[in-house]
Amino acid sequence: MAWHRKLAAHRWDYSRQRRSPGRPPPQAAVKDLVLRHARENSQWGHRRIQGELARLGHPIAASTVWQILHTAGIDPAPRRTGPTWREFLSAQATSLLACDFLHIDTTSLQRLYALIFLEHHTRRLHIAGVTAHPTAAWTTQQARNLATDLRIRMDPLRFLIRDRDSKYTDAFDAVFQAKDIEIIKTPVRAPKANAHCDRVIGTLRREALDHILILDEAHARHVLAEYQRHYNAHRPHRARHQLPPQAHQQPPPVLKPASRRLLRTRVLGGVINEYSYAA
Repeated sequence: MAWHRKLAAHRWDYSRQRRSPGRPPPQAAVKDLVLRHARENSQWGHRRIQGELARLGHPIAASTVWQILHTAGIDPAPRRTGPTWREFLSAQATSLLACDFLHIDTTSLQRLYALIFLEHHTRRLHIAGVTAHPTAAWTTQQARNLATDLRIRMDPLRFLIRDRDSKYTDAFDAVFQAKDIEIIKTPVRAPKANAHCDRVIGTLRREALDHILILDEAHARHVLAEYQRHYNAHRPHRARHQLPPQAHQQPPPVLKPASRRLLRTRVLGGVINEYSYAA
């Protein structure tokens, strides 16, 4: 009986036979494409990703895309998460303007305030004004002055990021809303929500204000105006591929630097140096 059971089991045992592999697994490159599409497009579901891959020449079943996303721990639903604040800033950089207050302590311990505006896309810095008593009326007037100075360059701007300071009144907002600019208020105690403006204030302190004794309001205006010119016209920025805010392309490469004379321009009494080749 044992011999017969083994014989029957061997008769019906198909484990040694070559099985059909079925549908071949997707290639690693296609899996990477699926995951990349999911990471870069948070609102795309598995069927939308399938259509995009088909357009690129990768025919793949929607169920396979679903399985790849599910295995990677990504929900294949049409909308997984909304854009992060960093993604929003990057996507809307050309239409973003930010503002914040900078405080300066003079040698007589008088506190001065400067209103700073920053264009996100070009990193262009605007120091609207300096005062010891920043009232709501003064802040609104600086907004009007900025709108007058920018004029046609206000057209691409669509959002203004500001905090919830009481000096930003309805009159201040109305100056920008008249230009079809939407006001975005940062959350309470969330300095990272206006990180670009805070960063330029920190840069201004480290490169200029921490090395100069400010005497009075007139001296503060002079120092800030000089730094604004240096920042916009000369200082390179990593976010702009080492271009200053007012530059549009890199200068041509210098073929024989040893034959050129390098000039140094002292800014703010030598606190900052600017270098250029003699003509």
